[in-house]
Amino acid sequence: MRTFLKLGLILSISLGVSACASGPSIVSDYDRSADFASYRTFGFMSTLGTDRAGYSTLVTERLKTATRLQMEQKGYVYDPADPNLLLNFQVQVRERTEYVPPPPMPWGPNYYGYRMGWYGPWPGYDFGPDLIQYTEGVLNIDLIDARKKQMVWEGIATAVLDNAQQASSAVYIDPLVADIFRKYPFLAGSGVPATQK
Repeated sequence: MRTFLKLGLILSISLGVSACASGPSIVSDYDRSADFASYRTFGFMSTLGTDRAGYSTLVTERLKTATRLQMEQKGYVYDPADPNLLLNFQVQVRERTEYVPPPPMPWGPNYYGYRMGWYGPWPGYDFGPDLIQYTEGVLNIDLIDARKKQMVWEGIATAVLDNAQQASSAVYIDPLVADIFRKYPFLAGSGVPATQK
């Protein structure tokens, strides 16, 4: 019985982790004091957080393509010479461990109380904590006021990765960036946040 309870808990956490793989967790925030109505153009930081040792990575190029599409759909104009907003990216991939505590004894500590003081429970009831290991990916997209050099919006996606290489492909990045930008509440030249989904 206890073995089935334990397996049930492990399975439920595993399913929760798998659910994250199909639907990333996305949060965003913005500076309420920023003048979003004045932002009409955008570009990219000269050195992006996803660049390596002075060169642009494939992930950088894919993120630039995906974010440029999203910004233009919101009415912003790409202007690398004199942008109002600058985009930057950060990507982190890390191994995580989830602690699964042993389940409570549904019968309580005094079940079969007549045993107390005579002998212990059956060793088959051994219940220790379990650990589930998985790979977590985090993508940050920042929008920076180019004149003030200050971040005015950030979108963060966190997901469990089944395959880190697949996660760096355009097939994965494009819809992920689109999901993040659904949390961006402004259109170019408008300082009034749209209703977020």
